Amino acid sequence: MTMCTIGDWQRAYDAGQAPAALLADLLARLSADDPAWIHLVTPEQLQAQAAALDPARRAGQPLWGVPFAVKDNIDVAGLPTTAACPAFAYRPEADAAVVAHLRAAGAIVIGKTNLDQFATGLVGTRSPYGEVPNSFRPEHVSGGSSSGSASVVARGLVPFALGTDTAGSGRVPAGFNHLVGWKPTVGRQDLGGLVPACRTLDVVSVFALTVADAAQVAAVIEGPTVAAAHRPGWLPARPRLGIPLQPVLDAALGYDRGWADALAQAEAMGATLVPLDLAPFDAVAALLYDGPWVAERYAVVQALIEARPDQLDATVRGVIEQARGFDAVAAFRGRYRLDELAAQAAAVWQHIDLLMVPTAPTCPTRAAVAAEPVARNSELGRYTNFVNLLQLSALALPVTVTPSGLPFGVTFIAPGHADAALAGWGQAWEAALGDGHTLGAGLRRITAADRVPAAVPAAAPSMALAVVGAHLEGLPLHGQLTERGARLLARTRTAPHYRLHALPGTVPPKPGLARVGPGEAGTAIEVEVYELPQAALGSFLALIPSPLGLGSVELAGGGWVHGFICEPFALAGAPDISHHGGWRAYLASATATPVGAASAAIRATP
Repeated sequence: MTMCTIGDWQRAYDAGQAPAALLADLLARLSADDPAWIHLVTPEQLQAQAAALDPARRAGQPLWGVPFAVKDNIDVAGLPTTAACPAFAYRPEADAAVVAHLRAAGAIVIGKTNLDQFATGLVGTRSPYGEVPNSFRPEHVSGGSSSGSASVVARGLVPFALGTDTAGSGRVPAGFNHLVGWKPTVGRQDLGGLVPACRTLDVVSVFALTVADAAQVAAVIEGPTVAAAHRPGWLPARPRLGIPLQPVLDAALGYDRGWADALAQAEAMGATLVPLDLAPFDAVAALLYDGPWVAERYAVVQALIEARPDQLDATVRGVIEQARGFDAVAAFRGRYRLDELAAQAAAVWQHIDLLMVPTAPTCPTRAAVAAEPVARNSELGRYTNFVNLLQLSALALPVTVTPSGLPFGVTFIAPGHADAALAGWGQAWEAALGDGHTLGAGLRRITAADRVPAAVPAAAPSMALAVVGAHLEGLPLHGQLTERGARLLARTRTAPHYRLHALPGTVPPKPGLARVGPGEAGTAIEVEVYELPQAALGSFLALIPSPLGLGSVELAGGGWVHGFICEPFALAGAPDISHHGGWRAYLASATATPVGAASAAIRATP
């Protein structure tokens, strides 16, 4: 069987194969003339890595003896870093932090891969080391900027490879080569030893053939920085998937049929599709290259572009030189504009759990890119450019190979630090593709063993919180939830064991929820259940005035969550409004017919 996944390599070692022999055989089969590679390790460098593998440590090294490739804007000690620009090249003395994490886990570097120069491009053609062809149809582009990394994984040369992703460089090549493309939340990784594209937006991405492999590698390279995460590792059983209201798709390549397949699969998995106007996201995407963020790219290459501009690819130089049209005022205005758009986009997450988009709207030929390098490149970022600017997480997944012979894929986008939740959804998606799903560029069919996750990125804990009054969506205190990253999980009711009272003298008006005793009549009360990061719980509790507090609330169906409850002393004399079924209905009736004493007595509370 083709050794193309992490599990394949591990099973070979379990069967008694020696790392030195297997790795030497792999290196001998690789060609330095392959445009996907910029540098391969020497046989001596490879054997030194193999000799450092201690069989006694294998149990503690989850990637023991597994080969991988590294995009050539990420440092590997002993190999040059070029960022696809020979005039920029240097030889680092130490590994980048992410590479060091992988080597500590036992992984073996095989070589450095080609890229669009300075990670500026989504096509994979902007490199003096050659254009990387699509692994299915070589007349089409591979996608970039992480072109080489995607190519070597799709062809089964290594089971995983590192890329980078600022505007889609870890997702577009995955989509074009039938791969899993893992794009973590900005800030989850130590990026020491990375040649940045945009330092404030960059992440290291992972290309793999399966979700399990991508998640395991992501978990290793994140290391301890994941402790800052806020999001959980789960999604509702029937998630709400936002989808573009009018997706832009290349019907000539069969992308419209691929999208229809993706929608059908999502619904078959129990998802509810929610069409969305993506205008706020499109406006954010426009800021990346048409706004002052391009100045971050200029900062990286300033010395070279000012002294030797001819050493840069002409298209790359044209993109980066746009930075000269922006000043500090423009930078601040761009930041203000992003904040405005981010607030609009944030509201979307109260109504969906994930956003599903085509990874790219088309896959151009290399000839088309050569004829119109900027226009053809720009259209590929339609569904990717906004993600890092909005601090979101994303996972690109295969869907099908269209009748044109090219793969079509989708990307699932989630709030920042929902990386673990994306891993779970991705595994379910992969399982739904079935045993007929082929890995990479026709390497082999997926097996049940390929779907078993060895590890996933960590997720900090969260809690489900039921709100019953002024914190309901659209009411005065709802912002206390959203500003803490809370996300709506469900609109439901309590079990029929509660009474709801209108508390006099509260500003804004608030109800009190109380559970009835045995034999007492109760009713089901409308609630909204939110996911609240546990890290935000303390500051939220500090805002809750007496007589309210958090306790346990039973929901319809018998489940329990934390939620608002009221101390009994405050209910004496408070009007019982349970017959309305909820606070919203009560407020609507009060608007139509003012509620005398309860409304008139409203005043500030402690």
